[in-house]
Amino acid sequence: MRVFLAHFLFVLAAWTLLIKFLFPVVWSVAYGEPLLAHVMWDFWWVAHLWLGWALLRRPSYLEVLAWLVAVTEIVIVVTKFALFLPDPQWTIWRTNWFINKVFVLAVFVLMAGWLVRGLLVREPVKGVLPTPAAPAATHAGTGAR
Repeated sequence: MRVFLAHFLFVLAAWTLLIKFLFPVVWSVAYGEPLLAHVMWDFWWVAHLWLGWALLRRPSYLEVLAWLVAVTEIVIVVTKFALFLPDPQWTIWRTNWFINKVFVLAVFVLMAGWLVRGLLVREPVKGVLPTPAAPAATHAGTGAR
């Protein structure tokens, strides 16, 4: 699941760059509008790349980073949906934004579930949860140490 989430984050970062930066610039050029008129300034894609890298490399701070980003993103997206959905304006820009946020919410709900599962079953994943210590060796089957 760790590798899947990392790759999901890389695809999400690329998708975010495409719909929030590249697509709006191309649209502006095609329709003769100011170049940055529709760009959605958002740099969460940097955090997504960092977290994806961390999921693959498993640094010691991985669990803290994963929890921090997952909880923050879930709270932000749910809040944005609560503000948007009572009176949605389905322009091309808001539709792209909404689709992006659905995928952001999906990846971080999956990540939170994976992190909770790891806590509940104490699954030993290097960099995510401590590996349980091996039992000490006994002498010749007597049970004495």
